[in-house]
Amino acid sequence: MRRSSNNELHDGRARGINGDESLELETGMGSQPAAALYIVLLVATIVAIDLLFFRNQFWERLTANIGIVLVFSAFYFRFLKRS
Repeated sequence: MRRSSNNELHDGRARGINGDESLELETGMGSQPAAALYIVLLVATIVAIDLLFFRNQFWERLTANIGIVLVFSAFYFRFLKRS
């Protein structure tokens, strides 16, 4: 079978860069909704903690928010990040 200029075999199958017949897209499109959901969960947690416990306490609220962000980021880098 010969290849045309647009990297397709003449039977219609696409070929990958290294010549194999499986063409995998590594765009990470599946991880974008997961990351958006993770950020929404982070914001909801911060707002809930602020309203429930630290309504009129600025410095305690700031410290708690920084702690929550650090915990969420540590969890993300430990369990959810795909390298």
